[in-house]
Amino acid sequence: MTLRQPLARILRWRQAPAAIGWAASIVWLAGAGCGRAPVKSVSNPDPSGSIPAMELAAEKRDLRAVPQMVKDLESDDPAIRFYAFEGLRRMTGQTFGYHYYEDEAERQPAVDRWKQWLASQHH
Repeated sequence: MTLRQPLARILRWRQAPAAIGWAASIVWLAGAGCGRAPVKSVSNPDPSGSIPAMELAAEKRDLRAVPQMVKDLESDDPAIRFYAFEGLRRMTGQTFGYHYYEDEAERQPAVDRWKQWLASQHH
């Protein structure tokens, strides 16, 4: 059976317009994720770019990513906070009592400790 045969059957249906619309929807959905890949950078505001970059930085122990990851501990996005913290923990062995799931006020003392630690690393 060739590709033309199933298409011919679809077009003979009384609901051919609906079938064509359905097929067009599938083609659109299949192509929806085919855009440019996000830039993998810890400073990318798009989590689909920053999260893989944080994972890679932690894996390679790339300390150049640490300042942005400390900043990301204050993100509104819990996923960003989680990956930033896990990367920092893996690279430094420190936690400073930080819990990504706590509310902002509860996280702030630990964030301040991370900032103090970061400032001490530049001396």
